[in-house]
Amino acid sequence: MEEEMLRIFDSNRTAVGTAPRHEVHRLGYWHETFHCWFISREEEIDYIYLQIRSESKKEYPGLLDITAAGHLLATETVHDGVREVKEELGIDVTFEELASLGIIDYSVTTGDLIDQELANVYVYNGALSLDDFALQTEEVSGVVRANFKQFSALWLGELEEIQVAGFEINKTGNRVSVDKIVTKINFVAHEQSYYEAIIRGINKL
Repeated sequence: MEEEMLRIFDSNRTAVGTAPRHEVHRLGYWHETFHCWFISREEEIDYIYLQIRSESKKEYPGLLDITAAGHLLATETVHDGVREVKEELGIDVTFEELASLGIIDYSVTTGDLIDQELANVYVYNGALSLDDFALQTEEVSGVVRANFKQFSALWLGELEEIQVAGFEINKTGNRVSVDKIVTKINFVAHEQSYYEAIIRGINKL
């Protein structure tokens, strides 16, 4: 399988060429990604949706993450990022339905992985049912939601743990309910400043 080619950037966000994905992460090149956070409101409560990364993923298996996210290829624009939502979650959204939180840059090093992203971050605010999700199980093993106020309090240091509920696809391919308490350690290690920026952005919407 041909390796993905990504557009790479200097520290001023100026495009300087392309590189294969493994090299981008090995050498720590800045590159573009697409992040889409799902939120909804039900009975006067705001919720944020999180994907559970597949246990087969090389990076951060089994951890809670952005509802849908992925790399933008060298041949793509940010408008093409909505394919990630369809691929990972099985839900059709249009670019026009998304609210932009801008470009958030952050850098995280985990072992040999140097992840320096220019993240094009968007929010999808819609009436959602967990039954609507049809997951790409090699990427995503489940979807849960959290009370947004509690999610915010967790990342702003006001709570140590929160409750999430949703579903997961088990090893036999069956959908099973998830209802559990989680802490920060259960999330992908994006920078604290990234989570804070997401919370500020969603609060402004």
